[in-house]
Amino acid sequence: MANGQYDSSRGALIVLEGLDRCGKTSQSSRLVSFLKGKGFSVESWRFPDRSTCVGEMISSYLSNKSQLDDRTIHLLFSANRWEKRALMETKLRSGTTLVVDRYSYSGVAFSAAKGLDIEWCKAPETGLLAPDLVVYLDITPEKAAERGGYGNERYEQLEFQRKVAHHYRVLHDETWKIVDACLPMEDVEKQLRELALECATTCQKGKPLSHLWL
Repeated sequence: MANGQYDSSRGALIVLEGLDRCGKTSQSSRLVSFLKGKGFSVESWRFPDRSTCVGEMISSYLSNKSQLDDRTIHLLFSANRWEKRALMETKLRSGTTLVVDRYSYSGVAFSAAKGLDIEWCKAPETGLLAPDLVVYLDITPEKAAERGGYGNERYEQLEFQRKVAHHYRVLHDETWKIVDACLPMEDVEKQLRELALECATTCQKGKPLSHLWL
């Protein structure tokens, strides 16, 4: 940002975070459809991106087909975000808004829940693009466990999810927007639309890109 002036118009980096089964994936797709309807160029992303070489290793681990040291898998999750970083910046600068299902905060919260030091967990994420909006879909671990499909992957265990929820609370700051994920889906969707529309409009006006934890 030169001389206090905004940069050129760009897309917004919008991140949805929360416990497993909080509704991130379905709300992400609804939000993408809404923003497209408003005339925005928008794409749906999610992490881990299981289509990459690193992502395939992560997918094998999450489906309990392989075993990896806690620090190893944390660094793989981080590497998965770094290998998409350049493309992410290109997309944003070209005017495309990205709605991202999970980002660095998930990586840190889940690894810290295993007992790893939270500052160690944040270190490899430092310097990634910072989101323009983080929406935390708030649900108790107990309520999430009642939802369909729970328990299919490695981390979908109630006691572990309680620890993850604790570390999300440690990570979140005043910039995060908290939405009650136990509300009817339409009410959650309405809140997300309002937050995302405001954010995307601000970025169109040229809000500068910033970086995570620098």
